[in-house]
Amino acid sequence: MIELLAPAGNLEKAKTAIDYGADAVYIGGQAFSLRSRASNFTLEDIRELVTYAHSRNAKVHVTVNMIPHEEDLAGLDEWLRNLDDAGVDAIIAASPWILLRAKELGCRFERHVSTQHSSVNSSTVNFWARQGMDRVVLGRECTMEEIRQICQRAQTETEAFIHGGMCVSYSGRCVLSNHLTNRDANRGGCAQSCRWKYHVFPFDGSDVQLSDPNKPFSMSSKDLRGIRQIPAMIEAGVASLKIEGRMKSAYYLATVVSTYRRLIDAVESGQELTESFFHQLEKELDKAENRPTGPGFLEGLPGAEMQLYREHAELVTQEFTALVLSERDENGWIQIQIRNRLDPAQELEIFGPDILPQIIRLEEVMDEDGQKPLILNRPMQVVKARWDGPVQTGAMIRKTMKKQAV
Repeated sequence: MIELLAPAGNLEKAKTAIDYGADAVYIGGQAFSLRSRASNFTLEDIRELVTYAHSRNAKVHVTVNMIPHEEDLAGLDEWLRNLDDAGVDAIIAASPWILLRAKELGCRFERHVSTQHSSVNSSTVNFWARQGMDRVVLGRECTMEEIRQICQRAQTETEAFIHGGMCVSYSGRCVLSNHLTNRDANRGGCAQSCRWKYHVFPFDGSDVQLSDPNKPFSMSSKDLRGIRQIPAMIEAGVASLKIEGRMKSAYYLATVVSTYRRLIDAVESGQELTESFFHQLEKELDKAENRPTGPGFLEGLPGAEMQLYREHAELVTQEFTALVLSERDENGWIQIQIRNRLDPAQELEIFGPDILPQIIRLEEVMDEDGQKPLILNRPMQVVKARWDGPVQTGAMIRKTMKKQAV
């Protein structure tokens, strides 16, 4: 059975990903991780998550994927032992020393080779297999045909990215942030300099601007969306399908994870995969905040159509409005927590771990003072609501909206 692997930047997001269908989550601890701006997990958080995940037949992978310089090695042994004691299922690492040291210490977790090694052929994968690695995360630069060939010849498990941000460089080989911000991207300091807005001038030093002053140039790539390639990846024998985005919101994770879960389950059950079904899934993915998307390298070497150039803003057709906190009580009231401005008269949509997206209308809303507000705009406010339709604790309510790229 193929694994759906989701990112998580904190405990709430990790639990959300698992609840919405992830078979495993990958997280960063407070040491040796590449997302210094994520709310990285304490050991106590990791232990709690492991207990939560294992009780739901899910796994926890911890990234230990920074490229350590000499001064970064202190504390590595203690960190690896702590992760092992916490019961994590795997580490994802880029440094050969970290991967080797985990074995020398007798750690019981699996060792997965990070995508930062740009493993894009079966010989590289099998090199890591000979070193005893349990899985290799393939480079995002692989085409679908290359993934198929690698899986045929691989002597260990493979993992492939299916959704999320793309690096304009080979993953882990970019040093733009080092030069422009004095932050080491390979030690958790990536400033995403490729996504900045630049004004472009000729090499001769003249002040003739080559870019549109009103639409500054960006050198970054569109995000990856591999929804159409999932059946082929499953058939090829990829062990794990990976979503990128430890900085993303819980709503984003719920939307994206549940959508890919639906497709994977459909493939594994033998359901007919119609064009209409794929269209439904793609419309659902549009409801999560993301940049414009494309197939990345999966369909071959990408051209200009995969570059953002002047497009910058995130696109989204829905906005997360409220979180369902309870089931319906004997009087029909349901507790919800406000996350964004909510007009009770507006048409809304609910979806949850066991609820396919469907339209609802709130019949009545009451705040903590017993008032029936016309507009709710206090984030995290808990109110009671009634509606005719499905209810599930942990479900999310969203409203329709549209943003255009700029």
